[in-house]
Amino acid sequence: MIDHDVIIVGGGLAGSRAALEIARTNPSLSVAVVAKTHPIRSHSVAAQGGMAATLKNVDETDSWEAHAFDTVKGSDYLADQDAVAILTQEAPDVVIDLEHMGVLFSRLPDGRIAQRAFGGHSHNRTCYAADKTGHAILHELICNLMKYGVKVYEEWYVMRLILEDGQAKGVVLYHLLDGQVEVIRAKAVMFATGGYGRVYNTTSNDYASTGDGLAMTAMAGLPLEDMEFVQFHPTGLYPVGVLISEAVRGEGAYLINSDGDRFMANYAPSRMELAPRDITSRAITYEIRAGRGIKPDGSAGGVFVYLDLRHMGKEKIMSRVPFCWEEAHRLVGVDAVYQPMPVRPTVHYSMGGIPVNTDGQVRSSADELVEGFFAAGETSCVSVHGANRLGSNSLLECVVYGRRTGAAIARYVENRKLPEVNAERYIQDANTQLQSLIDQPGEYRIHQVRQAYQDCMTDHCGVFRTEATMQEGLVQLRELQKKYAHVRVDDKGKTWNTELIEAMELRSLFVVGEMILSSALNRKESRGSHCREDYTQRDDQSFLKHTLAYYSPAGIDINYMPVVINQFEPQERKY
Repeated sequence: MIDHDVIIVGGGLAGSRAALEIARTNPSLSVAVVAKTHPIRSHSVAAQGGMAATLKNVDETDSWEAHAFDTVKGSDYLADQDAVAILTQEAPDVVIDLEHMGVLFSRLPDGRIAQRAFGGHSHNRTCYAADKTGHAILHELICNLMKYGVKVYEEWYVMRLILEDGQAKGVVLYHLLDGQVEVIRAKAVMFATGGYGRVYNTTSNDYASTGDGLAMTAMAGLPLEDMEFVQFHPTGLYPVGVLISEAVRGEGAYLINSDGDRFMANYAPSRMELAPRDITSRAITYEIRAGRGIKPDGSAGGVFVYLDLRHMGKEKIMSRVPFCWEEAHRLVGVDAVYQPMPVRPTVHYSMGGIPVNTDGQVRSSADELVEGFFAAGETSCVSVHGANRLGSNSLLECVVYGRRTGAAIARYVENRKLPEVNAERYIQDANTQLQSLIDQPGEYRIHQVRQAYQDCMTDHCGVFRTEATMQEGLVQLRELQKKYAHVRVDDKGKTWNTELIEAMELRSLFVVGEMILSSALNRKESRGSHCREDYTQRDDQSFLKHTLAYYSPAGIDINYMPVVINQFEPQERKY
């Protein structure tokens, strides 16, 4: 058994920023980060567009209150307004802090940090590093972790949260290198494991985004919050699904249909291409449904629309959004200086997650907290995004709530002892689980079941939803779960057995998918990213509340929790 004061699962922005804050606050604490990839391969490194903050470098009329209102309105009034106030008030300070660490933000001619327009924001407040913002921030954070001596367990897969008597005591982890199973005991455990885009068949998320932290939390008997709210990014590069950043539209690109029309004028005339993501994704889907999508030969009736950058000119494209140009050129052979990019909505972000308070401490119910267990970033739900996240608020959440949760953990562990843990029992259970997967005689390969499952989720719980399609999805999902018991692992070795990891990730995906479908089925309204064609209106009287979903093999139990409304009264959402 290995001992640390704090163990953080996840090496992306939220986990790294929390680890750094703990090390800065109390350098004597033993802090460790576990990552199933190398930390700089965490999905945060793929974040492109930027990070919102009211620095007022471009627009002096901006304010944290305006940022907060935009965020709450964008959330379709489901965001907790106390959490949004913290997010927007602390934003300028965390950006300056990152700059002082060495993050190379793009600059205005006078040397100040540049700020650009982003969807749903009423002011130009998004700070950026070209279109590689996550990359720029994460690399500096990892360098700082090395400076402070934070221990990093890279390429270890966490199999289980150790939760006993309402207290998190550590984690069970598996080393990809040699198959070793280990227990890490800690005074505090933090999850920062990111999202679950691989639940769906087309996503901007990397292959590691399988919802492991969410699944482990749910299987430990704790709730997940607002899992029905899945963000589809409007501009996934067709057909690969890779993200074309909102920064491209922020810099002036147009969305056009097969008639050559900028169709957003019909859906959000005041914001056009910079409407919130849920509205823009639905608009693209409506255009495709109406026969105004585009085929690869350029004719009507296809399944994508165009993102047109040509009028921006080569110099602006190559200086402001070079990575997006490169992605389109490398993956689909489109030179965006001279040709429009084919795009359609792609699964991008999870608004829901592990419920936490504003110090990052995990909830076991609407009123109770879990001892020693914290979470931040995309895997958590402090609910600053509600039913729909505004672009450039996710990096901000990772850094604001990563820092805040780290500070809370440093205070929490100060005078605590390490908990009692029977490590041998957990190691034996884990080895038994691994061996049973290896020995399991199966007729299905992992990829067959995973592909069928991802297709099921995409077809039955996508941009548009109905009770009938979701019920059918649950039936199919349960049939596929039976096939999981007959999955075959051909690699029987202990060295770098990626098949074993994929088998465990598939279990995580099944748990997360069932919770998404069940939560969506119970919310009989349309709000933000959750768009029901059988309940087309928002219903504040019945559903202005957070979903709390509890997992069990027998099915999902649904409870609800109030939304914190202390600043902006809900109103109709128009753009």
